Amino acid sequence: MEQVQQIAERVVLVPVGASLLARENIASTVRGLATKYSTRKGVERELKRFERRGVTARTRLERQVRRTRTKFERELRQRRTRVERTVTQNRRRLEREVRQVRKDLEKQSKTLTSNVEKFVTDAQERLNSVA
Repeated sequence: MEQVQQIAERVVLVPVGASLLARENIASTVRGLATKYSTRKGVERELKRFERRGVTARTRLERQVRRTRTKFERELRQRRTRVERTVTQNRRRLEREVRQVRKDLEKQSKTLTSNVEKFVTDAQERLNSVA
């Protein structure tokens, strides 16, 4: 029975205590605002404080934007350099392969020309010997 009574008291006292605490916090906040903004000097002081916070936030944002832009530009330069290097390597490799194919073709052409000339010479000699 005693336990039930304690639980019932708690059920009633917790919301009452929470509402009193909230009321005190609101009253304290209103008193603080009234104190800050009751005179022209107080209002000006708060305005200056807000302005300083604004300047600080703007400066922080500008720094962050500058940092982000610099990082982006650096990554872009690195990628461009990598692409240019790859293109140069591929161009050189292709030029090398084209030169090699040209040499092979020239060599085969010379061999074929030599074989055809030899064949023609042999054929002419056979024709001359028969005639």
